[in-house]
Amino acid sequence: MKIFPAIDLRDGKVVRLLKGDYNKMTVYGENPLAVAREFEDAGAEYLHVVDLDGAIDGSQPNFSAVTDIIEGTDLKVEIGGGIRNEDIIVSYAQLGALRVIIGTMAIKDPEFTARMIKKHGPNVAVGVDITGKNVAIEGWTNVTDTTVDKMLQRLMETGCRTIICTDIAKDGALQGTNIDLYKDLVADYGGYVDIIASGGISTMEDLATLAEIGVDGAIIGKALYTGAIDLATVIKEFSD
Repeated sequence: MKIFPAIDLRDGKVVRLLKGDYNKMTVYGENPLAVAREFEDAGAEYLHVVDLDGAIDGSQPNFSAVTDIIEGTDLKVEIGGGIRNEDIIVSYAQLGALRVIIGTMAIKDPEFTARMIKKHGPNVAVGVDITGKNVAIEGWTNVTDTTVDKMLQRLMETGCRTIICTDIAKDGALQGTNIDLYKDLVADYGGYVDIIASGGISTMEDLATLAEIGVDGAIIGKALYTGAIDLATVIKEFSD
């Protein structure tokens, strides 16, 4: 199982939101590159980065911070938040990002998303942010009528190879992840796409269960910043 420590960026700082609420934000670092290097020193190979500012309006105000991380470490970086045109995808690819994560546009413009997946292949993943049975977009501020199942079925048809699924209700709450959700997703779609679990991963038991279920990767955020989980121990125990 791939382990992705997470860095969420707002105003150039490392932050975490509680259940996707921008009004419930905690700052954990002023220097994103320094945090990324700490993760790398702990043995991380991968890094999950989200531009929270970009997720709202499609801008890329934290592009320089992401650039610093990619150029200043050997981490394989996936980046999401505000990926709404091909120029951004190409820019991150040229920097050396592992892949970009399309979120809002996968709902708003399925044709664009399908075209980017076909053109850029494994360099494009899709983030599916989940509230109940429905998909949320625009930095989790807009819950759509599209169900998770409808979304994943559509993505399979495009040839998408990696889907990051986040249960918003669990994210940042340190109350455990939604095991039943990921069990169902892997059972229904795991033979076609790689499922990466995100949201609420708080204990080694969460990670052991996710590994047993067969998710391709696990994103860990707040639990690392609070010390609830030790990254070096996680990587030694669960990393591919």
